[in-house]
Amino acid sequence: MFKYDVKSKKAEEFINHEEILNTLKFAKENKNNIALIEEYLEKARPKRTEKGIIAKGLTHREASVLLACEDKSIIEKIYALAGEIKQTFYGNRIVMFAPLYLSNYCVNGCVYCPYHAKNKHIARKKLTQEEIKNEVIALQDMGHKRLAIESGEDPINSPIEYILESLKTIYSIKHKNGAIRRANVNIAATTVENYRKLHEAGIGTYILFQETYNKESYESLHPTGPKHDYIYHTEAMDRAMEGGIDDVGLGVLFGLESYRYEFAGLLMHAEHLEAAFGVGPHTISVPRIKKADDIDPETFDNGLDDDTFEKIIACIRISVPYTGMIISTRESQKVRERALRVGISQISGASRTSVGGYTEEIRPTDSEQFDVSDQRTLDEVVDWLMHMGHIPSFCTACYREGRTGDRFMSLCKSGQIINCCHPNALMTLSEYMTDYASKGTKDDGMRMIRSELEKISNPKVKERATDYINQIETTNARDFRF
Repeated sequence: MFKYDVKSKKAEEFINHEEILNTLKFAKENKNNIALIEEYLEKARPKRTEKGIIAKGLTHREASVLLACEDKSIIEKIYALAGEIKQTFYGNRIVMFAPLYLSNYCVNGCVYCPYHAKNKHIARKKLTQEEIKNEVIALQDMGHKRLAIESGEDPINSPIEYILESLKTIYSIKHKNGAIRRANVNIAATTVENYRKLHEAGIGTYILFQETYNKESYESLHPTGPKHDYIYHTEAMDRAMEGGIDDVGLGVLFGLESYRYEFAGLLMHAEHLEAAFGVGPHTISVPRIKKADDIDPETFDNGLDDDTFEKIIACIRISVPYTGMIISTRESQKVRERALRVGISQISGASRTSVGGYTEEIRPTDSEQFDVSDQRTLDEVVDWLMHMGHIPSFCTACYREGRTGDRFMSLCKSGQIINCCHPNALMTLSEYMTDYASKGTKDDGMRMIRSELEKISNPKVKERATDYINQIETTNARDFRF
C-alpha cells in the first residue's frame, strides 16, 4: 500500500490513488459549502506585500472543491478571480508559438493517438536536416520565434542523437530578420543523461503530457511499447530536473479519464515539483482528445463540454498562479476566446500537426496527429488577439538571460512583469509588425504598441523601450531585450 507523500520520488506516492479518491469525496461533500469556497477564493486572491505580489494558490483538495461547485454566482467569482490572477502576474501578454513535427514514427501502442505502431495506413515521415531547415525558414517567414519540437518515440528513426542534431539545425538558421530563439521539446520520457544532453543543447521547456494520472487507465490506454511503463513516465519530470532542465511543462489529455480525477492528479504533480525541487511547472497544457486519422473521440466516454473545460482552466489558474497555461489549435477560435479570459497565457498560431506541413501551400492531412480546429494564419491570430486587448508576444528573453526555473518565478512574484516582460513583448511585437504583418494588422499593432508603452511605470525602462522600438522600425537592428 502506497502512502501519499508530496516530496517522495516514487510516482505512486506523489500521485497517490487513495489521496485522489479521498479528495474527490471531500469535494463532492463540500461542493455546496459556500462559506468554505468563499474562504478558498479569498486565500487565492493576489495580495500586495513589501516583497511584491503574493498569491498562495490552492491545494489539489481545495481546488477540487471549487471545480465541484455548481453555484452559478460562485462560478462567476471563480472566473473573475482567474482573470484577475492572470492579469496580475502575466498582464495582457499572450505568448505565441508553433509546433514543429520532426517524425511520426512510433513504437508505442497508445489507443488515442494515430501515430500508434499498429496504424499501417498513416503516412510515416521523418524530416531530413535539409527539410527541417526549409520548415524553419517557412516558420520564420510567418514571424515565429518560438517552437515546440514534437516527435514520436522510436529508438531507430528518432533517437536522442537525431533530436539533438535537429535542435542544432533549428538554432543555426538565420533567414532575413528571422531566427528561432527558443525551442521547447516534447519527446518521450527518457534518462537523466539524455535530459542533460537536451539541457546542454539549449532547449527551453521540456514538455511531457501525462495523458492520464489513473495508473490502471494509463496502462490500458498504453498497451504496448515503452510508454506502457506508468512509473517511468510519471517520474520523467524528476529526471528532467535532475538533468538540469528547470523549466518543465505538464499536461493531461482531457477526455481519457474522469476530468475530476485528472484535475486532482495534475495539481498533485505540480505540488510535488514545488515541494521536491523548489519550483513548480513552468507551463501546464490543457489538450482535449480530438479526431485524428483512425481515432474517434466518441469512443472515449469522458469527453468534456466547453463549459466544464472553461471551468477547469479557471481553477488551474487559481491553483497555480505563477504557471504559464497553454491552449493549442486543437480548440476553436470561440473556445480559445473563453480560455484566454480565464487564465491562458500561451497559444499556438497557424499550427500544422503533420510532419513537414509548413512548406506545403495546402495543409497536408495524411500525417496529422490531430485535427486542427483553428486554421487561421498567424497574422489573423495576431490581429484577433490585439482586438481583444491582448499583446501577442514573441519574447524569449528570460530563457536567454538565464531567468528560468525559480529565477523566473521570483520575477513573476516581484510584480516586475510590467517593467520587464511587458516591454520585451512590445519590442517583439514591433519586430513582427515591421517584418511580417499585413497592412491592416500593422496599423492595429503600431497603435497598440504606442498605447501600451504608456503603461510602463519605470521612466528609464519606458525610454529605453521606446528607443529600441524606434530602431526596430527604422533599421535592421533586432533582438533587444531587458
